[in-house]
Amino acid sequence: MGRFRRAIRGKSSPLIWPMNNDSVTGWDLGGAHLKAALLDESGIRDIIQSPCPLWQGLEHLETAMEEVLERFGPTRLNAITMTGELADIFESRTEGVRRLIAVTSAKILKSHVLIYAGLDGMLPPNRALEHTEAVASANWRASAHLAAREVREGLFVDMGSSTTDIIPLSEGCVAAAGLTDFQRLAEKELVYTGVVRSPLMSLAESVPFLGKRVGVVAEHFATTADIHRLNNTLPKGADLLPAADGGGKTEWDSARRLARMVGCDLADAEMAAWRSLARVFISHQEKRLLTACREVTSRTGMDREAPVVGAGSGCAMIRKLAKKLERPYLDFADLLLPGTYDKEQAAACAPAVAVARLGLEVFQS
Repeated sequence: MGRFRRAIRGKSSPLIWPMNNDSVTGWDLGGAHLKAALLDESGIRDIIQSPCPLWQGLEHLETAMEEVLERFGPTRLNAITMTGELADIFESRTEGVRRLIAVTSAKILKSHVLIYAGLDGMLPPNRALEHTEAVASANWRASAHLAAREVREGLFVDMGSSTTDIIPLSEGCVAAAGLTDFQRLAEKELVYTGVVRSPLMSLAESVPFLGKRVGVVAEHFATTADIHRLNNTLPKGADLLPAADGGGKTEWDSARRLARMVGCDLADAEMAAWRSLARVFISHQEKRLLTACREVTSRTGMDREAPVVGAGSGCAMIRKLAKKLERPYLDFADLLLPGTYDKEQAAACAPAVAVARLGLEVFQS
């Protein structure tokens, strides 16, 4: 314990314990959502996901943090990971990391703060500022690390609102070929497609519709939330931000937006046709992910019996991918301690849960 205290407070900083002394809050600072998990030694106590359109300003992060703090209460330890440094309000990823650390540290002044820096470990804010490259977009490794300790060998797949992480696990360790976003994109370990926010124009250049092969309009008219809503595969509570057109979120609204992607109006076809078109787009998304999964498992020579571990709001699609890969499926939440928490939320907020668990272990050590 003494070594841990010296590492995070320095020689002269006072040691201050606020309320919730036995708990830790894990924070995942995303570019579109803030996810947080409250843990103690017995397991998960609470999980929350809040909209946080960071590209519109840091005040959205402050507001989302206040919502979490009001619900959880202060904890003596806070563990933070992030991807929000990619938001285009920052000139660079390094600037983004620095400003996110500054904002979050200011919000939780009376608590100890640890920043997750991947292979560099859990660092106090002042040291994390010297490891910005390792801190940037490292949340995937926290989740994969926790999964690797439980399954030893497998394929960790986390499909969120915008991206999908595809991470090989071997001998109880993360066996990713890439570290940075650039490397992971090149290795197919990061695929920019998600269950909510991905523009439909990113999934296909043309699609079959009403007996024709129709080009897809290259405009941000609709997102994957619309096709999954029409297919009844949109998880409850996953679509928290405004729709592409700022309109409603009924099935008819989604169908109206989808119609624009093929140069039509809603009245040009029956609802059954729009549902069918939604399934076509989903099949393109599945194919893209399946190709990436096969490339990663083939490159690593993964055992045929090794499972797929699914996390994120797209667990339902990952389960389907596991079946097509002919591999057993495990849900990330099944690897956690039993409890009364919402398992879908635990899977959707896997990085927040994982970084909280890792932070608690550092504290206990």
